Amino acid sequence: MSKVGRRFLRTILLGTFALAALVWVAMDQFAIAPEVMLNLLLVTAATVALIILVAACVAGLWIGLRKLRERP
Repeated sequence: MSKVGRRFLRTILLGTFALAALVWVAMDQFAIAPEVMLNLLLVTAATVALIILVAACVAGLWIGLRKLRERP
């Protein structure tokens, strides 16, 4: 693996561990129940999926309209 690849992998792993530590500290420090964290995770995942779906629909509509406009 190249030096750039190792650096990228290290950055991804450190970021993931930092996020996990942040969630763990939030749960421990503020006594957030695991069920609440799971609900927050699911709502976040659903929101991200919805945003991706809407963006894909808009991009598809845009491409389709451009192809219709270019027809002679």
